[in-house]
Amino acid sequence: MSNQKNVTVVEGFVPVIDLSDRHSAAGRRTIAEAIGHACATSGFFTIVGHGVPRELIDRMCATNREFFTLPDTAKDSVAHRPGVSGFRRLGGSTAHSLDKQTPPDLCEVFSAHVTGDLSDQERAGLGDDWASWKLANVWPTVPADFADTWREYLAALTQLAGDLMRLFALALNLEENFFDDLFDRHVSSVAVNYYFPQREAPLPGQLRRGEHTDWGSLTILYQDTDIGGLQVRDGGGQWRDVPANPGGFIVNIGDLMSLWTAGRWVSTMHRVVNPERGNASSRLSIPFFYLPNHDAAIDPIGAFADRGAQDHFGVATAGQWISRKMQKTFAADPHDYQSAD
Repeated sequence: MSNQKNVTVVEGFVPVIDLSDRHSAAGRRTIAEAIGHACATSGFFTIVGHGVPRELIDRMCATNREFFTLPDTAKDSVAHRPGVSGFRRLGGSTAHSLDKQTPPDLCEVFSAHVTGDLSDQERAGLGDDWASWKLANVWPTVPADFADTWREYLAALTQLAGDLMRLFALALNLEENFFDDLFDRHVSSVAVNYYFPQREAPLPGQLRRGEHTDWGSLTILYQDTDIGGLQVRDGGGQWRDVPANPGGFIVNIGDLMSLWTAGRWVSTMHRVVNPERGNASSRLSIPFFYLPNHDAAIDPIGAFADRGAQDHFGVATAGQWISRKMQKTFAADPHDYQSAD
């Protein structure tokens, strides 16, 4: 047990941080200190006391489990296709984003963006690069509450993520509202991964989700069961299990936070491993990806300022960085190279 108020450390690597005291100045300082330590070591932490209603979380899980167990024809009616973001029978190969060649990940996915309900003209103005936030959301009619539940969940997680970014700023000794201007036109998304029962042996090197880092600023993940499967790689190269915490979220920083801090904060490799042979269970994971404005610069910030990102990586904006990663991940799907306009 840590001597910091409202912080419990699990194995010293993925701490559990209670956010319930974040509405007081002293509480925010304590929480920011704990978050800063986690981001500089593992890049992962679990949050409780976050304020997102448990009823909404449970409804989001139930609605999506009902959708993913519908007949294939029903799911295919809202399939991802040119100009539209929705259901994917194959969730891409996340290891491809790191130029690792693996078979497709063993999951189905439904995804939607906060920008997906904007007009065609508004979405067309979200940058010149191919990007999923330029696609229209397509919503199934069954379950009947699917779209409303997703929109409510997107709104709740957006609010939580915004406050986490303000705590990040405090942890970095910046003004609390430092990041606000980078997210006032954010292009965030929710993706639900359905890890279907594995009734056949995976191909060599094939996982439910291949090893990867996340590409944005932060990810807020909910796991619907204690079956497990999420693993993070520690500094010694060992894979550690990250258990589900009922009602809690797992938070990890992505590449952009690592870039903004010139690598002082770590975007950690993680994966979702297969169940043991004979285990035919399924599970859901629901990551919310908090993505900044598409034209946000990714140069190191504040005291971390160094050479520009263009010099290091050949890209200068968040949109360019994430677009490049997306194209690698979904290279096998020709729909992803169609214009979103």
